[in-house]
Amino acid sequence: MPELLAPAGNFEKMKAALLYGADAVYLSGKTFGMRSAATNFTVEGIYDAVRYAHERGKKVYLTVNITPHTDEYEALSRYFDEISDSGVDALIVADVGVATLAKEKLPHIPLHVSTQAGCVSHADCNFWHRFGATRVVLARELSFAEIQKIQSRISPELELETFIHGSMCVSFSGRCLLSQYMVGRDANRGECAQPCRWEYNIYELAEVKRPGMRMQLTENDLGSYIMASRDMCMIEHIPELMESGIASFKIEGRMKSAYYAAVTSNTYRMAIDAYQRDPAAYKYNPQYLTELESVNHREYCTGYFFDSPMDKPQLVSQGGYLAENAYLATALSYDEASGQGIFMQRNKFSRGDTVELLTPGKVGQRFVAEEIFAEDFSPIESTPHPYMTFRMPTPFPVKEGDILRMG
Repeated sequence: MPELLAPAGNFEKMKAALLYGADAVYLSGKTFGMRSAATNFTVEGIYDAVRYAHERGKKVYLTVNITPHTDEYEALSRYFDEISDSGVDALIVADVGVATLAKEKLPHIPLHVSTQAGCVSHADCNFWHRFGATRVVLARELSFAEIQKIQSRISPELELETFIHGSMCVSFSGRCLLSQYMVGRDANRGECAQPCRWEYNIYELAEVKRPGMRMQLTENDLGSYIMASRDMCMIEHIPELMESGIASFKIEGRMKSAYYAAVTSNTYRMAIDAYQRDPAAYKYNPQYLTELESVNHREYCTGYFFDSPMDKPQLVSQGGYLAENAYLATALSYDEASGQGIFMQRNKFSRGDTVELLTPGKVGQRFVAEEIFAEDFSPIESTPHPYMTFRMPTPFPVKEGDILRMG
C-alpha cells in the first residue's frame, strides 16, 4: 500500500491533511527549507507537530533541502542539534554537504533525497542508497517506463517517491536561477519569486512590470524557458500509480491553503482506497476530478509520466490560477437533537446560498443553507464576522473538522 504524503505549510494545514487521509506530511522549519514564504514551523512547533502526528499513527518528514553556502553551515549544525530529539521520521535533503552533516549529527534519523537532487537513473539511486538514504524522491521529468527501469535495478530496500499532484517547475527538478537574476531571491535557498509565472512582452522580452530590464530570448529545438508550467494531476491514473512499485505518492503545495491540503488528501485517499479494496473492479469516479478542480490550480496535466519534457513541456495556455471554491467554515461539532452543525466562520455566506459539506472519505455533499443561526440561536441572514461561531441545519451528519464550502 503506497504512502500518501501531503504538504504542511503550517499546523492548520497539517491537521487538515492528516484528518482527510494523508499517511504522512512533509514540513519545514523556519530556515533551510525550500518554501521560506510559507508560515512553516518553529523548532518547538516541529516537536508539537511530530507529537500530534504520531498520536494518530502518522509520520512527519522534515525538509532541509536548500543548497546552503559555506557561511550557513554553522547555523545548520545548531539547527540539527535543536531538532535531534524531535522524533521526525526522516529528513528530506538535496545537497551532499547537508546530507553528510545530517549523517554525522543525526545518524538516528533516516535520509530521504529530495527531488531537488535531480535523480533520474538507477545509478543516482544506488549512490544515495550506498550513502545511507532510505528513500529517493525522483525527478519529476521521468516517465512511468523510466521509473520501472530504475525500480528493476535498485535494491528493494530503497524506496522511491514521486510527485503525483501540484505545481511543476519549468526548470529541471526546480533548479532555477531566474528568480536570483531578476529580483535577487535565490530559488535554491527557498526564496523563489516564481518569475516563470509573470507576464512577458515577447516582442521586447521584458517583464511587464520591469520594462527597463531587457532580456535576450534564445530559442532552440527544445523551445524557450521563460514560461509557466501546468499543474500535475494524476487522479485519472490511480491503477498505473498503484502498480508502479512507487512507495510514496507526494502532493505538492506547502504554500497552498488548508482547504487545498484537505481536498487533495481526501480525493487521492478515496481513489487509492477504492483501488486497494478491489483492483479488478476499480472504476475511475469523475467526481474525483471535480473535487480537485475546486482547489486553487493552473490547468492540469499528467506531468511527464506519459510525455517527454522535450516533446511536451506542459506549458499553460492561459495565465493565472483557476480559483478554488470559497472555504466558508470549519465544523466544530454536531447537535443531533436539532440536526444542526456548529461551525466556525472562515468566509462570509448568506441564507439561501448553495453550499457543500466536505467530510473525510466523501465527495462534497450539496445543499441549500435555508437557515443560519447565531450562537445564541437567533436567526441571522449571513455570517459576516471572521471566526464567528454559528449554527445551521444540515441534511447530513457533521463531524468535527468537516469543511463547509460554496457549492
